[in-house]
Amino acid sequence: MTAVKQQTTRDQAAPGRKRSDGAGRSATVKDVATLAGVSPKTVSNVINGFVHVSPATRERVQRAIRELGYRPNRVARNLRRGSTGMIGLVLPELDVPYFAELGRHFLTTAEEHGRTLLIEQTLGDREREAAVIHGLGDQVVDGMVVSPLALHGSALANHLGTVPLVLIGERPSGGLADHVVIDNVAAAQQAVNHLVAGGRRRIAAIGVQPEPYIGTPLLRRTGYRQALEEAGLPLDPRLERETPRYHLAEGARAMAALLDQAEPPDAVFCFNDALALGALRTLYERGLRVPDDMAVMGFDDIEAARYSTPSLSSVAPDKTAIARYAIDLLLERIEAPDRPAQEVVVGHTLRARESTEGGVARIAH
Repeated sequence: MTAVKQQTTRDQAAPGRKRSDGAGRSATVKDVATLAGVSPKTVSNVINGFVHVSPATRERVQRAIRELGYRPNRVARNLRRGSTGMIGLVLPELDVPYFAELGRHFLTTAEEHGRTLLIEQTLGDREREAAVIHGLGDQVVDGMVVSPLALHGSALANHLGTVPLVLIGERPSGGLADHVVIDNVAAAQQAVNHLVAGGRRRIAAIGVQPEPYIGTPLLRRTGYRQALEEAGLPLDPRLERETPRYHLAEGARAMAALLDQAEPPDAVFCFNDALALGALRTLYERGLRVPDDMAVMGFDDIEAARYSTPSLSSVAPDKTAIARYAIDLLLERIEAPDRPAQEVVVGHTLRARESTEGGVARIAH
């Protein structure tokens, strides 16, 4: 497995604060408590990742820790509490930009809770997903956050219960596990509505997938179809293009196939930004203008979307909230293994850029 640990270098203390006394004494929990105006117990609760601390208090303590350069002895702390101090993050593909960016948010959030993050890649393989869940759970981590692609329904349920676990993405567990999601149906519908509002009438979809990939792709296709139906536009199966993966090359190939039809589309909704960027490349090679000849909408709002030419309109899930809620739920689950499962739906924003309207307006959801 691949261990990833976020490290922070503090060469200097904040102005006006000293990390140690004249004898070189390191900052202590008591020093942090004094600076933050809380008790040492509250500092300990924040360091140990206990969730029953108000956000304002947690922020004061974390700020004091940063100012004083306090570094807790995690090994000793973990031995006292009978834990490893590590949590796992299981993602399908680390070279997909969305997951790479999401992983960074998880690293930051885990560090704020005083935890080390181990990241595993499954490549969306059913057997590997099952093996990773059991392997990490075998006294390696205290709990894990998993984004499954192949395991779902009863097959996923069979692997629950071996370790505290929170799901992200769209693989329902029948209420047996905590789950952090965005409303993919509403987000996709909003994206297509934006294309309709721009006067597009023949809107294609790139990223449809067959079994076993029925979670996120199915929901985004549902939102796509609902938007077309509400706009009174026909559903044309020839405009729905399957892709085996959500990679740049797949988007380029799917766009080429759409353009080769007798009646090509005038807009395309891609189920992630990599597909959309690949589609933009094909349009450029064919000499088509974006958005004049073809409007392009992505999903995920990765950094490259803001710097492509033209800049890519995209749906932006709240990645910070996904990481924060998932780790909070996981720490709660570690403390209270028998509590009822919870589902948290985080927000999203549609960011309209040059690929659909030549502007940079933002439409909030």
